[in-house]
Amino acid sequence: MKEEEVNRCQIQEWYPKFKSTTIKTIIHDLPESFIHYLLDDSGPFLLPLSNSNSDPLPNRIHNSEDQQDYTISQQQESDDKSEQPPPPPSFPELESEINKSIKSLGGAIFPKLNWSSPKDSAWIAPTGTLKCTSFSEIALLLKSSDSLVHDLCHAYDLCSDSNAPRPARFFLALRKWYPTLHPEMEFRCFVRNQTLVGISQREVTGFYTILIEKKRELESVITKFYNENVSGKFESESYTFDLYVRSDGEVKLLDFNPWCAVTLPLLFTWPELEPESKSESVS
Repeated sequence: MKEEEVNRCQIQEWYPKFKSTTIKTIIHDLPESFIHYLLDDSGPFLLPLSNSNSDPLPNRIHNSEDQQDYTISQQQESDDKSEQPPPPPSFPELESEINKSIKSLGGAIFPKLNWSSPKDSAWIAPTGTLKCTSFSEIALLLKSSDSLVHDLCHAYDLCSDSNAPRPARFFLALRKWYPTLHPEMEFRCFVRNQTLVGISQREVTGFYTILIEKKRELESVITKFYNENVSGKFESESYTFDLYVRSDGEVKLLDFNPWCAVTLPLLFTWPELEPESKSESVS
């Protein structure tokens, strides 16, 4: 796999070309100071100081007595600077820009870095989802995610021609939040040598009768979308892309991923998806 194949799958690279067929998204260039904050695990877990006074965990219990004891203790040890807790980080300009973008997208978004979203940290959010309504909520999800370390440190590990461990710049994509998406209607499509060779449901932990009932119809809709909107427009020879089929039959492109082991083959195995494979149906 080449570095350019991985780079094409970054959302800031493919979104402008496929803007009309995907979810409305606003992309922000992240300052290096924010990347350092995400990667820093040398001290206590600190969320950025919010200029808008937003709290990503509004239901947490604050014990005033404990806080008072902590304050007194810190005052007593003021001569020992090594005991002072570090000040919380602050990104006022970035926070202001992101909060404005969230408002313009209807008040709720889900975040994504160059390649990945922090799905593994959804549990920490009050809603248990990736829905965010403020910069503070985004920071909580990003800082709590282990999967984003791949984007930040290991994106080019499998590339045969890479000389750098990470891209020069990172971006935060704010994608409009839709609360009524049905997991059984999200699919991963596998393109090998510019040929659609496989379609798999994205949610593989459940059985959905509708996928059996509408197998041929879905296959036809997805194949048509690929032929009209993706084929020949995405420059890699082999890759995967994710999409969502709405109840009215309209298809929304969600993401691109490289053809490699770090991309989950879901209901397939990678050997099944090689050129000799004839699996071309919804699974």
